[in-house]
Amino acid sequence: MGHRGYADIRPYMVPGTLGALVGPVTGVVELPTALDWGPKRAYRLDSDSDRRVLYETVIREAARAEQLAEYLNAGLLVRLWPRLWLPPQVKRLWLARFPELGPVLGPAA
Repeated sequence: MGHRGYADIRPYMVPGTLGALVGPVTGVVELPTALDWGPKRAYRLDSDSDRRVLYETVIREAARAEQLAEYLNAGLLVRLWPRLWLPPQVKRLWLARFPELGPVLGPAA
């Protein structure tokens, strides 16, 4: 049996539907420390790099579906998805539920 890392055993949240993701598409989003404990917790949605870091952080760290719904927007997620830097385990979970986001990754991805 191979070594399993933390990303292989930690739980990740996936919403029931993309339609549940009704977060903002403009303005500034400030994440609570429960999701982002770094020094920069405010993200400008008019900045491509801020949007991507915000989405990567929320997708990786959300413990409840409500957190995903509050901070993520379905339309923006679909546009950002191909450029998000996420653990393969997270991508597989999301793509299994939402194949419209892109091709399903294999086990070694």
